[in-house]
Amino acid sequence: QVQLVESGGGLVQAGGSLRLSCAASGRTFSSYNIGWFRQAPGKEREFVATITWSGGNTYYADSVKGRFTISRDNAKNTVSLQMSSLKPEDTAVYYCAATPYNIATATSRYDYWGQGTQVTVSS
Repeated sequence: QVQLVESGGGLVQAGGSLRLSCAASGRTFSSYNIGWFRQAPGKEREFVATITWSGGNTYYADSVKGRFTISRDNAKNTVSLQMSSLKPEDTAVYYCAATPYNIATATSRYDYWGQGTQVTVSS
């Protein structure tokens, strides 16, 4: 069992930066791959980025590649999403999730989810 709690969301102007954190509890956290997803009003939840359990491999959606960076610290049971050059279209609720699958982009592959944190980018 893994419990996930996101934090770090807020309101930022276009071109700005935010750093989201995903804090995990549970002894098996370090064995899970972690992904970030987002969901804008009226839209489906979409994949943003994922990182393998060791932190050795990452994968990004084309829409955020080069602007977002995912990282993890297994000693602190945290995964971070550094977001830069933010655009209004990045506005969404951001969720972290845990999966046993490497480089998984489908929501159905994830077993555990956090409650989400709101990111709003103003133009």
